[in-house]
Amino acid sequence: MSKTILITGSTDGIGLLTAKTLATMGHNVLLHGRSKEKLELAAKEVGGNTETYAADLSRMDQVHALATAVREQHDQLDVVINNAGVLKVSPTQTPDGYDVRFMVNTFAPYVLTRALLPSFTEKSRIVNLSSAAQAPVDLDVLHGRKQVDDLAAYSQSKLAITIWSQELASELSDGPVVIAVNPGSFLASKMVKEGFGMAGNDLQIGADVLRDAAIGDAFADASGRYFDNDQGAFAQPHAAALDSKHRSDVMQAIDAVVAQLN
Repeated sequence: MSKTILITGSTDGIGLLTAKTLATMGHNVLLHGRSKEKLELAAKEVGGNTETYAADLSRMDQVHALATAVREQHDQLDVVINNAGVLKVSPTQTPDGYDVRFMVNTFAPYVLTRALLPSFTEKSRIVNLSSAAQAPVDLDVLHGRKQVDDLAAYSQSKLAITIWSQELASELSDGPVVIAVNPGSFLASKMVKEGFGMAGNDLQIGADVLRDAAIGDAFADASGRYFDNDQGAFAQPHAAALDSKHRSDVMQAIDAVVAQLN
């Protein structure tokens, strides 16, 4: 049965390949990107039943506009894959003073997902891109009061999305399913090439696990769990994500920032 699937950051890399993989299976794929031109090219490459939505996820007004646009076109969403993410950016701070990595990797998917909740059913799935690179969240960095290097900001933002995935799953005990996934380390994405200067591993490794997380039976009852594709199995995230005080502090900070941005 065809599903309606929104994939953020789907004009290149793992997002684009995942879109192609799912469209080939007959699913209705909603492509998101910052550039309308890139979206048009991606839609042609993906083929099938595709729609395009342009939004800059570093801007909260555009995050809300994206959610509104999707909801206007679709009463029901089966899957959202929060794939969009950044590592090296310039400038590193938004006009509001927040780190762009936290904005795009943590806050934007959190706000987008919550705005789309009325469109989900109990069997829908929220797939959040985590990473093997996770680090305890410095609340001063999250709040934009302190700056750190690219990898530190990225790693903290990825632990933060893993934490809110766990917390949202607990909140939505009857569904939809919420899963955090490390699609694989050092895949051949633009981020890896720019951030680490290496070609990287086959992107299909990541696209396949995102396909499975979106529609596969093995993930149907996995809400609140973390899948580490480096191990090829469900696993524990960084120990800080298991610390109840750290989780609580991070969630309070995320909600405080989102309230400010909204």
